[in-house]
Amino acid sequence: MRQTSKNTSGLKSYRDEKTGAERPEARDTTTNHRMRRLRLAAAALLTPGLAGCAVGPAFHMPQTNVPARFSATADAKPAWPKPGWWRHFGSPELDRLVEAAKAHNFSVIEAIDQLEAANAQAQIAGAPLLPAITGSGSGSFQQIQANAGNGLQAVDTRSFTATFQASYQLDFWGKNYDALRAAQANAAAAEFNAATVALTAEASVATVYFQVLAYQDQLGIAQRNLKAAEGLLAQLRAELRAGIVDAPTVAQQAALVASERANIPNLVSQMRQEAIGLGILTGRAPEFLRVRGGSLGALTVPALAPGLPAGLLERRPDIAEAKANLIAANANVRGAIAAFFPSITLTGSGGWQSKALNLLFAPGSTLISAATSIAQPIFEGGALTGQLRVSRATYREDVAKYEQAVVQAFTDVETAMTALRYATDQEALQQVAVARARAALDGARAQLRAGVVDIGTVLNAEQTLLSDETTLVTTRLTRLDAAVNLYKAMGGGWTAGAGKDH
Repeated sequence: MRQTSKNTSGLKSYRDEKTGAERPEARDTTTNHRMRRLRLAAAALLTPGLAGCAVGPAFHMPQTNVPARFSATADAKPAWPKPGWWRHFGSPELDRLVEAAKAHNFSVIEAIDQLEAANAQAQIAGAPLLPAITGSGSGSFQQIQANAGNGLQAVDTRSFTATFQASYQLDFWGKNYDALRAAQANAAAAEFNAATVALTAEASVATVYFQVLAYQDQLGIAQRNLKAAEGLLAQLRAELRAGIVDAPTVAQQAALVASERANIPNLVSQMRQEAIGLGILTGRAPEFLRVRGGSLGALTVPALAPGLPAGLLERRPDIAEAKANLIAANANVRGAIAAFFPSITLTGSGGWQSKALNLLFAPGSTLISAATSIAQPIFEGGALTGQLRVSRATYREDVAKYEQAVVQAFTDVETAMTALRYATDQEALQQVAVARARAALDGARAQLRAGVVDIGTVLNAEQTLLSDETTLVTTRLTRLDAAVNLYKAMGGGWTAGAGKDH
């Protein structure tokens, strides 16, 4: 049982507080006594101090299986991300782009507007819990020409009225309260959705920016290899003129130069397309966006490790959103059940009516009335039953969505941690491979100049180094992307009840 107690403002009474001389006439005690009784009766009617009964199931969180620990963490010390997580990569340009996305990303702005609308809807839903009070006033004048025996005489009739009306629907079964609770939960879900959208925008900016840097690194590798290949080609052509090498050797190196030169426009195109893609993420046209870029090798990847899996449930805004939707669905079920019960409405009105404006608020001009009504659904063609079935089915659907969000959170963390762990190992091994390939190429070129090996050996060494360097860039990008995904999977520094983390 829930006690429902609301206060209304009642009928507005008038008290003469004129400055200067007091009113010459004394108030009639009988009239005053009668007015007090009427005011007490009206106040008793409009003050719903009645006990209400809440109907429907109470909300309980679904029981979900939470693992004791993450399998990919080993014995790592927990290191949860904090707000502003992208700053740990050490790129001022990335910081600037993310801040621009937070302020101007269209999806973020849309989510914030949806939150504002949801808050306004909660305000609307709470209105029935308060009495509705309206005021009105009117005045009329009528003049009649009457025959007074000695000619026509004008007779003036004036009437002035001022009234206040109050109405209140008793929330005896909790229907209005449940509607407010559902609206408030929807507003909370909109707030959590805004945090999710902001986190997604932040991660998207970081991912696209890292891809730009990866193409810049690949372009740098291609340009360095092209320059080296062109130098070797010039050397071979000189040796061809001196009769040291044959024409097929020069042709082989020329083909390599042409191949590497042809690859450069494609890398430039892909790099610029990725940079253009940052425009829509930061909410500006590409013409106004300038991306300087740099190298993936200049970035740092901080240590990341989640704590206990149960802590993840308080750090993911999408889980909080699913929970809020579940609370709203439960309140809608309770409201649908309450709709089967009778509704009680209290109404009251009071005011003043007088033939003279200066006597409008005199005791004898007071008007007071009060009424109550009750309505019970009898036959509605199955509408209430259908609405209850819809509400219950929606609740079950939201339970499944909540459980899916929880499992998805654990899956995201495990996936990102696994990818980050093995990408880190692969990057270290690939750096060794690049160093050895570079040493092998230097040796092959020296042997070529000494006439020990032919051009084919140098070409193979060049291709091996180019492949290993490109793989190293790809591996670094994979590691950085895995770090971003892990930041996102762990909530990006958002925590339940922390308010505006982004």
